[in-house]
Amino acid sequence: MYQTVVTLKKGEGRTIKAGGMWIYDNEIASVSGDFENGDLVTIEDFDGYFLGYGFLNMHSKIRVRLMSRRKEQIIDEAFLEKRVRDAWEYRKAVGETGCCRLIFGEADFLPGLVVDKFSDVLVVESLALGIDRFKETIVDLLKKALAQDGISIRGVYERSDAKVREQEGMERIKGFLGEPFDTKVEITENGVRYLVDVENGQKTGFFLDQKYNRLAIQRLCKGKKVLDCFTHTGSFALNAAIAGAKSVLGVDSSQLGCLQAEENARLNGVEERVTFQCADVFELLPTLEKQGESYDVVILDPPAFTKSRRSIRNAVKGYREINLRGIKLVRNGGFLATCSCSHFMEPDLFVKTLQEAARGAHRRLRQVEFRTQACDHPILWAADQSYYLKFYIFQVCEDL
Repeated sequence: MYQTVVTLKKGEGRTIKAGGMWIYDNEIASVSGDFENGDLVTIEDFDGYFLGYGFLNMHSKIRVRLMSRRKEQIIDEAFLEKRVRDAWEYRKAVGETGCCRLIFGEADFLPGLVVDKFSDVLVVESLALGIDRFKETIVDLLKKALAQDGISIRGVYERSDAKVREQEGMERIKGFLGEPFDTKVEITENGVRYLVDVENGQKTGFFLDQKYNRLAIQRLCKGKKVLDCFTHTGSFALNAAIAGAKSVLGVDSSQLGCLQAEENARLNGVEERVTFQCADVFELLPTLEKQGESYDVVILDPPAFTKSRRSIRNAVKGYREINLRGIKLVRNGGFLATCSCSHFMEPDLFVKTLQEAARGAHRRLRQVEFRTQACDHPILWAADQSYYLKFYIFQVCEDL
């Protein structure tokens, strides 16, 4: 259908043939026909066998992002509307309609696009050139689908300011899509109230993927002394406080994050039991250990220490160090909640790193549960990049 044809090398394309959504630059034998970066193209195997349609971008190592495997498919507004409606119907089916991720890129078959809903505000993050051309159409279709269920959106903000856009040959941008509005948005999650700053907060303003992981730690925290590391705007700390923790210390290196966390504590009326400290967690934890501090619950929710396979070795060192220090601060019989949000920190490697940290701390870990990202961030099998969050709760025991 599309005149430009991308032909794969013989023996390549294993990922896309297995159900994945990406074709890399080193898998392509030729690109024939006139095109502009971001155009839709036809994808064929080395022998001319039709594989699908996708967006081509010669600036990116991910040369083609798949849109459809159906030869008869026309990729037009009706096609996009169905993808949008399917994504919304999925969120309704799994009970995620208040504050949720409405569009999760490849996992919703709209590669490179993220749309988060915070109450009556949408935040858009466009990370791929091809889908960027359709983002405003997709947002309009989303608003239309929501309106049919009685949900009115008062504003849309774009947070396409991630560095990865530069790898697509795109500028980093942020700003209103439509009329300006107050970018401080109040939301409620797990009974906890937050002010989300969609303009200046990290990523799209708030990390929705940890919703049920935050809820999971509530049952461990009643009457307990809790340490929440990399607290961002206080989300785990506030869940602990709402659950009845005796005291909570939240730590983050961002002064803005700590100020927002304090504001959220006041919003929930728990400011007398929760304090926030602006500090480097890697430096603070050894200091707390030297001071003889110990906690009933320690929570480690670090940023992704690696965003590429090249830096995985240093990331492993970071995860091992932070978990070793965290484990040492848990009293015997207490609990550690720890996670990795890096796709490149594969599950087996993360487990191995946690085991090494426990041995280094001379403690034993008893697994309470393993969790991953909330269901509004669905994991599309064969599209490995959609599975990134690994979350463990352990009881920490003294070695025999």
